[in-house]
Amino acid sequence: MKAWKLFTGIVVVLVAAGAAAWHFRFDLIIMLARAKQPKIEANHAVTWAQGPVATPAGQRPPNVVFILADDLGYNDITLNGGGVAGGAVPTPAIDSIAHQGVTFANGYSGNATCAPSRAAIMTGRYATRFGFEFTPTPVAFSRVVGGHQGDPLHPSHFNKDEVKNTPKDDNTEAVPSTEITIAEALKTRGYHTVHLGKWHLGGAKGSRPEDQGFDESLGFMAGASLFAPVGDPSVEESRQDWDPIDKFLWGALPFAVQYNGSTMFNPSTYMTDYLTDEAIKSIDANRNRPFFMYLAYNAVHTPLQAPKADYDALPQIKDHRLRVYGAMVRNLDRNVGRVLQALKDKGLDDNTLVIFTSDNGGANYIGLPDINRPYRGWKATFFEGGIHVPFLLRWPGQLPAGAVYRSPVGHVDIFATAAGAAGATPPKDRVIDGVDLVPFVKGKASGDPHKAMYWRSGRYKTVMAGGWKLQVAQEPNKAWLFDLNTDPTERRDLAKTRPEKLKEMQAILAQLDSQMVKPAWPSLISGAFYIDHPGGQKAKASDEYVYWDN
Repeated sequence: MKAWKLFTGIVVVLVAAGAAAWHFRFDLIIMLARAKQPKIEANHAVTWAQGPVATPAGQRPPNVVFILADDLGYNDITLNGGGVAGGAVPTPAIDSIAHQGVTFANGYSGNATCAPSRAAIMTGRYATRFGFEFTPTPVAFSRVVGGHQGDPLHPSHFNKDEVKNTPKDDNTEAVPSTEITIAEALKTRGYHTVHLGKWHLGGAKGSRPEDQGFDESLGFMAGASLFAPVGDPSVEESRQDWDPIDKFLWGALPFAVQYNGSTMFNPSTYMTDYLTDEAIKSIDANRNRPFFMYLAYNAVHTPLQAPKADYDALPQIKDHRLRVYGAMVRNLDRNVGRVLQALKDKGLDDNTLVIFTSDNGGANYIGLPDINRPYRGWKATFFEGGIHVPFLLRWPGQLPAGAVYRSPVGHVDIFATAAGAAGATPPKDRVIDGVDLVPFVKGKASGDPHKAMYWRSGRYKTVMAGGWKLQVAQEPNKAWLFDLNTDPTERRDLAKTRPEKLKEMQAILAQLDSQMVKPAWPSLISGAFYIDHPGGQKAKASDEYVYWDN
């Protein structure tokens, strides 16, 4: 602790030293982040709790398996018209969930970045209703990234005046314990609840998965992890030198997991493979009782690391970075297929609701231009590329195979949909923004599930209603208005030509915004994101952009 306080003091002094000292400051950040890592043991086996003998699968409530990808672009799966590098990486397993179930053609994430989106998923509520507005980020890291002036047109900002209002320990930046999670709701119906992979909703006691309704948790609390040790000869790597966050991840992340708060230990193999191996073991352990599994892969989030076997299978992709990314998508899809096969092998397939989505759109900082096509924008923007995500449900015998549902739905609906399948009652003492999607798909509920959908991150707010979408930013001081009915890819801004519709949408936005609470912790950094090109490309003054507060 003394070393950390000394380090932060050094950073404060060096911030004034200008660009020449930036790399030195960043290297100090990485060095101290490594020093703060807890002890990591060698791999050891996890013993999953065995369920008792119970009634046959078809005579008990359905299992719920929720698979969440990380930063998967809308165009990364072949179902959505492309796949990586124009279809060079087919995704048959993920596509099969749609072919055997329902595609929500207009599925939206809870937010345009990972942690607030996951908070919305877990609670069925806009995360801004309980203050989880920004992704938890250490102050020292924000200070240095905010001081990175890689973009001369629109440099990043560090909000130093808010440091005094930031919790001393970023692990306390979490979903409040007063919120009710999907796991807690399903436990009221006798479900055994399992979390695997990324959490990112709080690492302190009281906010960890095992404190928020999960009987068992195997994964990591932070927002990212290595997929394998750096330099592993069985893995291909790609680094994006222009991105300070990428540099930090390579230097500071551990390759480690923990089980129910135990000492951290190294996985036995590549992270996505390892999480799947353990998910299959857990499915076997729970085959005789209803269970809820939250399988939160960190694929395909950076750092870009892919098994060499998957990389070697894609010689048709000549660009190294795209090939590594494509190999990660290939690996993710194969592992989704392994989970689906395990359900079949255990006779659980017909009595399991499978949900698949991504926490937000594909990220600009990997420098690949096509991952969100045909949509504009990226993760950390409210353009469609940032929030329009793959969204699939499969429940044999309950949902029609190959159906396409076109009304807008969102991550907030996952809570109510899972609860509805389990026969659980959502809490009635608070606003639940999501709805059970099953009656809508089956035609038992009419109309659209939502009159309006809402997003906010600091000074940047968005609302969608009646097929129209309004985005309002303070930096730049601008409003974008799109008619998604005729312009789903947001090419024609109508803010100036449809003043009456602009006023109507502003009123809807204001009404929803008034229901939200202040952020539980402040935004420390704002960075510019260009709408129409990824990171690593030189920007022009005419390029559209928006600042993202975090």
